Amino acid sequence: MSTHPERLHIRPDPPLPTLVLRACVGGILMGLANLVPGISGGTMLLAAGVYPQFINSIAEVSTCKFKQTSLLTLGTVGLSVILSILLFAGPVRDLVVHYRWVMYSLFIGLTLGGLPVVWKMARPTTPALAGGIVGGFLIMGTIAWLQASSHPAAAESSGPLMMVLAGLAGASAMILPGISGGYLLLVLGVYVPILTAISNFVEALKAKDMAALITPGTQVILPVGIGVVVGILAVSNILQWALDRFAKPTLGALLGFLVGAVIGLWPFQRGIPPQIGSLFKGKRVTQDLLDTLEPHKYPTEYFSPTGMQIAAAVGLVGLGFVLTALIARWGDNGPQQLGTSA
Repeated sequence: MSTHPERLHIRPDPPLPTLVLRACVGGILMGLANLVPGISGGTMLLAAGVYPQFINSIAEVSTCKFKQTSLLTLGTVGLSVILSILLFAGPVRDLVVHYRWVMYSLFIGLTLGGLPVVWKMARPTTPALAGGIVGGFLIMGTIAWLQASSHPAAAESSGPLMMVLAGLAGASAMILPGISGGYLLLVLGVYVPILTAISNFVEALKAKDMAALITPGTQVILPVGIGVVVGILAVSNILQWALDRFAKPTLGALLGFLVGAVIGLWPFQRGIPPQIGSLFKGKRVTQDLLDTLEPHKYPTEYFSPTGMQIAAAVGLVGLGFVLTALIARWGDNGPQQLGTSA
């Protein structure tokens, strides 16, 4: 009998064609999720019904166990993620910059829609689960407070080392259901620079301009990619170990992360151009500087919404919740419970 009384019971693998289809859909959703602050890539894999297989596959490959199912799962998810990011990085960035309150409202609903998915794994409630929820919520609440107080949109970071750290943080969050990679990139001040670099890389590919590929490729995409690989390998193995031995508090923390992430997605905020004569990133703002400043680099302010905006925001939250719930229902193979291991 196992010495671990609470262990996550992984449902059997679905048939191979079904697994590939779900891995493809999950990878596309995961790519989109990592472009969107507040939405967890791990939650999207859970919703698509392929998350346990994904985590197990990473753990097997990282220990040199190259099974066909594991390689197929990782390859399908990985290619789908890359394709999704390359296709949608530019449009998502533009939507977030120009229609922030609309997109953030939708993000809140998509994030909350992952709650039933994680809850199905975590129930029933125990003191360990409740403690994990409180701890996870406090951590995400602190991150949201730091984000609001530091205005990361006005304080972007750069440099290869920062990009490696960004990839590490983004990959870690991508693996953990309830934590958004895009959200952590916002906090680190690298969200828009990374999306901009990806968009520029895609445009250079379309134009077959090899010289234009070098800067975004070597200064952003390569170091971020290194961080992503290291983060996925490390965190997936740690998460599998934690779920195997401390399932209740671990899943409780994931639930807390999921709820707490919403705090930082208050929708009624917008970018505003800095005033001429004010200090912006250590420089005095002039008309010439303002003329060359792109909208995605504007500092952020909160605003009072109209009644119509509030109603629309509520509707968008509901729409996002329903979309995630529908994905989860499609990906559900049956109950995934916690229990006593024999």
